[in-house]
Amino acid sequence: MKRSSPARPSNAKPPAPAPQSAAAGGQALAVLARIETLWSSLGPVGQRIASFIANHPREVVHMSVSEVAERTGSSEGSVVGLCKNLGATGFQQVKIALAQEIVRPVQFIHEDLDPQDTSAAVIRKIFQSNIQTLHDTQASLDAAALERAVKLLREAERIEIYGIGSSATIAEDAHYRMLRIGLNAKVVVDSHVQAICASLTDERVAVLTISHSGSTHETVTATRLAKEAGASTVCITNFGKSPLQAFADVVLFTMARETHFRTEAMTSRLAQLAIIDVLIACLALSDYDTAVRTLRQTFDVLSIKRY
Repeated sequence: MKRSSPARPSNAKPPAPAPQSAAAGGQALAVLARIETLWSSLGPVGQRIASFIANHPREVVHMSVSEVAERTGSSEGSVVGLCKNLGATGFQQVKIALAQEIVRPVQFIHEDLDPQDTSAAVIRKIFQSNIQTLHDTQASLDAAALERAVKLLREAERIEIYGIGSSATIAEDAHYRMLRIGLNAKVVVDSHVQAICASLTDERVAVLTISHSGSTHETVTATRLAKEAGASTVCITNFGKSPLQAFADVVLFTMARETHFRTEAMTSRLAQLAIIDVLIACLALSDYDTAVRTLRQTFDVLSIKRY
């Protein structure tokens, strides 16, 4: 019988902009959302600890790691291990993040679409889910990782962008946006061409791979081939463990939940596009004069396409 995810606090309100954590260089953590994402991959002890944290966040903020271990019938090492699985440096960072979520409560969207839903209900559920995804992704995006990604992409002589299926359109958008700011980039969305191109890269090339699951065989293979050929690799994927991460120099995580009716939903693509937006802005700012000059030049070129 499938174990359901831990219950969430019922006093949720619409999300407010997430404050920045003082821990981990200013990175905030969407702890409760990460627990839900990682739930199925946790063992029995990890699920017991995660369930306790999710259902008693106000208590956990005032508890020591020893007290949590005692209340969950586990060890201090298991509690710390779970915190690290959630992307935190330790139990203290989880407590800080939980305190922020209590002060500015998160609206957890875990309801699926129902055949009896009215149009108004569908609008509410989908828009709230998309808003929540952007909120969670913002809270989890690591500024230091983003800076490393910008450095790798900016220093490369050429950038190759890989994406398959629903991620292909995101890859094509990233390609277009990079061209507009003067970067030497190309996009590859055919799996066979991906494998060929990846095998022909070298240390002068940076590869940007976009995959929600991080488990798509074609994109994992292409990223592995590029990494083995000496290219730098940056990946945009959903938070959690996935094969793709083993071949990434830098990982930028989205936080998108999929439901029965909404697998590969717009939520994941919105989160990917938001990260691409941030990435392009940072790349442009890293060479501001060139980016502005190229944007003006390409705007003039595209003006002939308009009436």
